Amino acid sequence: MPLTATTAAPPVNRVGLDRTAMIAVVVCWLFVVFDGYDLIVYGNVIPSLQKEWGISAATAGTLGSLAFLGMMIGAVLAGRLSDVVGRKRAVIGCAIVLSVFTALCALATGPVMFGALRLIAGLGLGGLVPTSNAFAAELIPAKWRAAVATMMMSGVPIGGSIAALIGIPVIPNWGWQPMFAFALLPLILLVPMAWKTLPDHTAAVTSTEVRPATGFSALLGTRFRSVSIMFALATVVTLLAWYGLGTWLPKLMQGEGTDLGSALTFALALNLGAVAGSFVTAWGGVRFGTIPTSIVAALLAGLALLTLLTGPPVALIYVIFVLAGVGTHGTQCLIIAAVASYYPDYLRGTALGWALGVGRIGAVAAPQIGGLLLAAGLGADSNFILFGVSALVAALLLTVIWRRFPSPT
Repeated sequence: MPLTATTAAPPVNRVGLDRTAMIAVVVCWLFVVFDGYDLIVYGNVIPSLQKEWGISAATAGTLGSLAFLGMMIGAVLAGRLSDVVGRKRAVIGCAIVLSVFTALCALATGPVMFGALRLIAGLGLGGLVPTSNAFAAELIPAKWRAAVATMMMSGVPIGGSIAALIGIPVIPNWGWQPMFAFALLPLILLVPMAWKTLPDHTAAVTSTEVRPATGFSALLGTRFRSVSIMFALATVVTLLAWYGLGTWLPKLMQGEGTDLGSALTFALALNLGAVAGSFVTAWGGVRFGTIPTSIVAALLAGLALLTLLTGPPVALIYVIFVLAGVGTHGTQCLIIAAVASYYPDYLRGTALGWALGVGRIGAVAAPQIGGLLLAAGLGADSNFILFGVSALVAALLLTVIWRRFPSPT
């Protein structure tokens, strides 16, 4: 069936970035920063919630998993929705849901109410990354798409670093509630900015083109099925390692005898490493290719985390967490970049939503498994083995993708 070209927005410059596109990409990146803050903030408040509500490590893990369960649903639905109703509406809608329900967590009086609010906030949390990345990918020249997709994801650890930096003075003096109340700022500042600056952009095709099959039927059809499943599996184990560390690291280090302030500095090292990793892997992806660079990043993370089992000195532990941040988050950035480059425009949002949505199984499992390991008395090392081995499995899966599924773009 012929499809007429959309006139909702001026054509995107595929050779260079105009001012409107640059502003839109920056706004999308700021939403990813907000997403990163919300992802990491829970890990920073776990010790405070356990003390105030008297919950076990296993229950704390369940609460963490609820947000990731919402993310899994939100990523799949929002990615498909953005291909149907447009990126702008999908991005802004996800941001509103995330901001409102995260802020409401500050009013929670117990774990049941808190968990329900985190589950709903997770819908927006999961949808914001794939919709923002799909939007940005369509606003930039194809040759820069992989690099910009990787750089966009630097917002996640930057947001996580902000959460750790704010938590160091705020939590000991004012408790955990302000950490969630801060989520109102994006609603007040970013949403109006996005409404004014984001173009009503949808990928246009000419009237002579015929729209191919779209949605999940195309994604899991003959052409893309195998690689789509492989991307999803690689995302599962990568997110298990990254979000497992993001959720449990302060608690794990407290269990090793450090105070809360010092434990949060380890989380800060992890997130600063992830920030650096976003830029290093962006360069590596352009220079050597996204998939080969992601294999190296995953290997780096896995080996670094398993080195913790040798009982290294404190200075080396900081280095290890920096490398773990570079490797785990860098790998995920590169997977997103590979997906954004692998699929055509009409399928990009759905593909990103699929990879991140199914991949959230790892994010859902990480807090729960980590909590169960601690509750069983297996200590911090059991978590580091889990996350390290997950990173190594990611390297193996990405190697299969590299060898068997060369990018058609």
